[in-house]
Amino acid sequence: MNVVLAGGGTAGHINPALAIAGYIKSQHHDAVISFAGNKNGMEYKLVTQAGYPFYNITVSGFQRKISLKNIGRNIAAAYRVLSATGASRKLLKRLKPDMVIGTGGYVSGPLLRAAAKMGIKTCIHEQNAFPGMTTKMLAPLVDRVMLTFAEAKSRINCKNPAVLTGLPVRQSIIDQKRNAARRHLGLDERPMILSTGGSLGARAINEAMIDVISAHAQDKTCYYYHAYGQYGGFVPDRLAERGVSMDDENLRITEYINDMDICLAAADIVVGRAGAGTVCEVAVAGKCAVLIPSPNVSENHQFHNALTLKKSGAAEVVEEKDLTGEKLTELLDLLIHDKIRREKMAKRALESAIFDANQRIYEVITGLL
Repeated sequence: MNVVLAGGGTAGHINPALAIAGYIKSQHHDAVISFAGNKNGMEYKLVTQAGYPFYNITVSGFQRKISLKNIGRNIAAAYRVLSATGASRKLLKRLKPDMVIGTGGYVSGPLLRAAAKMGIKTCIHEQNAFPGMTTKMLAPLVDRVMLTFAEAKSRINCKNPAVLTGLPVRQSIIDQKRNAARRHLGLDERPMILSTGGSLGARAINEAMIDVISAHAQDKTCYYYHAYGQYGGFVPDRLAERGVSMDDENLRITEYINDMDICLAAADIVVGRAGAGTVCEVAVAGKCAVLIPSPNVSENHQFHNALTLKKSGAAEVVEEKDLTGEKLTELLDLLIHDKIRREKMAKRALESAIFDANQRIYEVITGLL
């Protein structure tokens, strides 16, 4: 089996591609797997660290907001698309893949278009409930579209029926058990709230959680594990100004959580953004969640991702424009003191989860070959 994967720009596009590659390798040890992406993008580092061959295709997106500066950027982007189309054809002739798989990001566009025109089998995986522009453009051309959320099906026009596969989630998150995780962390039966705005940090979540933690620092009713991210270094100082001790055994305030599988399993309530990865991890872990979608993403897709858990009864959704420390404190207080409601939400999360995404994706791929 000879496969080329294309995806980049964000970890949300790259990690599914790496998961697909890894699963193919686990089933076909002699499979030849290559990646195409932008050498200046995040994908280059992640893919080469994983040990896969990487081929550079330079492409950039178009700016939707009209301005003189953006007109110039769009002219340059159009030139790169034309250049990337030619480069994609040359690469495919050289690699001779059986299939090209796209996982989103601008680089998927020219490579999959070229592959489809050359008669190479093609499929794409869409991570979000509201499909991105690349997926919408490619859906009428590729052999199969794979979806993380069923809600995306009505929002795209596909050449062939789309297939619900879910999103690959780390096996350690699926396998980790709550009781073992809590013993590992030294927690008693008080509720634990896990909150994060991602690796970079989300200022709105950090500000709100400062208020939440400050309000409950003295009553010891629950545990708070909060990751403030790369740009949230102000959080410990702000908490200290409010009299919160960083040595409090009920708190774990850190830039990044390295043992997320354990912390997620131990948590009773998860507060965070609504990227596809977060939503799917919350589901497979079976957690009650308060989701605060980022408003700074294309198509407002995090809001639509969050609604999938909201509609299933597994999450509460607070838009960032409505978020305050007081509002989040009130919402969390309701959940903290209502164990039955938390357990119902956790059950609904599990019911919405797809645990065999890798196998489903693999079956789509092999079914086309």
